[in-house]
Amino acid sequence: MSKATTTTKLSIKEKIGYALGDGAANIAWRGVATFLFIYYTDVFGLNPATVGLLMFVASSGDGITDVIMGIICDRTNTKYGKFRPWVLWTAVPLGLILSLLFMSPEFNDSGKIIYAYFTYILFTLIYTANNIPYGALMAVMTGDDKERTSIGSFRMVGAFAGGMIVQGALLFLVAYFGNVNPTFEINKLADKKFNITVSSSNDVLNANIKTKAGVAEFIWNDEGLNIKDNTPTVGKSFSMKANEKYTFIITGEKEITIENISIIDQKKGYSTSMYIMSFFLIIMMLITFYSTRERVLPPKTQKTNLKQDLKDLFSNKPWVVLLIIGFLFNVYNSIKQIIVVIYFTHYLNNQLLAASFMVGLMLASIVGAMMTASLGKKFGKRNLFIYALLFSGIVNALLFFCGPNDIIGIFSLGIISEFAAAMFPTLFFVMLGDAADYSEFKNGRRATGLVYSAGSFASKFGRAVAGGIIGFVLAAFHYNGQDTSTIKGALPGVVMLMSWVPAVITVVAAGLMMFYPLNQAKMDKITLELNARRENS
Repeated sequence: MSKATTTTKLSIKEKIGYALGDGAANIAWRGVATFLFIYYTDVFGLNPATVGLLMFVASSGDGITDVIMGIICDRTNTKYGKFRPWVLWTAVPLGLILSLLFMSPEFNDSGKIIYAYFTYILFTLIYTANNIPYGALMAVMTGDDKERTSIGSFRMVGAFAGGMIVQGALLFLVAYFGNVNPTFEINKLADKKFNITVSSSNDVLNANIKTKAGVAEFIWNDEGLNIKDNTPTVGKSFSMKANEKYTFIITGEKEITIENISIIDQKKGYSTSMYIMSFFLIIMMLITFYSTRERVLPPKTQKTNLKQDLKDLFSNKPWVVLLIIGFLFNVYNSIKQIIVVIYFTHYLNNQLLAASFMVGLMLASIVGAMMTASLGKKFGKRNLFIYALLFSGIVNALLFFCGPNDIIGIFSLGIISEFAAAMFPTLFFVMLGDAADYSEFKNGRRATGLVYSAGSFASKFGRAVAGGIIGFVLAAFHYNGQDTSTIKGALPGVVMLMSWVPAVITVVAAGLMMFYPLNQAKMDKITLELNARRENS
């Protein structure tokens, strides 16, 4: 292999094509990380502890499946390479399973749990088969570690753009496709007190009614209904039968009109919206496959030896450190992603404002990812990682002091924290490529897919632990997403999870990052040596 192929400077077109793959993956990943928990609890009707346990159990075997996938793609040999074919083969299955996750079959409680376990586990397996080869592809597009840093920045811009699409648009799509258009009768009873009766020509299994301002409180006008708990809450969730009338008393807003009341069929809204997201995911994955190329191959003398590959992997100190750090920062990011919609829905009483918040975070993330390459050159990748961990965590902890009306403060702290947090995955996946180079330099063998299995494992297991933490904390505060009377008592737990609980993790991760052994001077030496070997092979 010539030097030109191992140190190729890639075209902008190829970098963008590669970035679209992570844009697609993040439609799935951030869609699930941000919305699946609240969908399971508030729409599908699962207990939060059940959801937390589901996410933990479903990912308990990820370490094994991720390593297996790394082994498989290292041993894949096609005319398209080792890793690109998997992007093609998994594009459609990943889109389909994403749609199935947000469907709500009318099962009993046991059936719902079985369906959730089946679809969620299948999602993690398909995501593994897609994302490990996709991540490893970056390490074989060029042998230049600095050029990989540039690719990594493009990749994260794509990832955050994909996240922005799903996080910014999904709630509005749910509101649009789930709009019920019921019949209203409104009567004013007193100042800031109204009686409202609603009905629909169709059955709506999971209707959610609230005012668009998110201030007014609802109670049932319960004559003859024998409702045991009629605590005033911001909005109500209930099932509507066709042509039956449902009556509420609303207090807290000066004027109530038909125009400022919304009733959303959340099941229909979520499922239809995810069909659209899945379509775009498939298209973007296909573009990645057709626009990228593999250029770096294992040494020609290397023979297949699984035992040696595994021995090299677990004796690779940079890889071991990155595996632990990747797990920790994914717990941190996943707690923030999962709790944000619950936080805005129940603490700020404005779910749609969460979309604007998440778009702001994604824009900050894009800026952070774009600046990672230049800041990495200035401070070194390891040092920049440590600084970013501490800065993001400390700023995020300050959200604890924000009340529900401190909108500017919440947005400002969230955006500033996310700017630094965007550097975690950017640096992480670039440094996995460095770990693959280190293994080849030290052992004369290369197992890129196996090395990149750490990325998928850290992401999925980190999210699983985050889901478990959130589920058990909310359960401890007696949160029930379909019983609005439980929400007020659970708000301290929601605030904890949004602020200082994830921040503690970044301090631990920053301390462990001190043990990472590859600085830039050492990577320059490794790159020169490997290119010389490849020239002479």
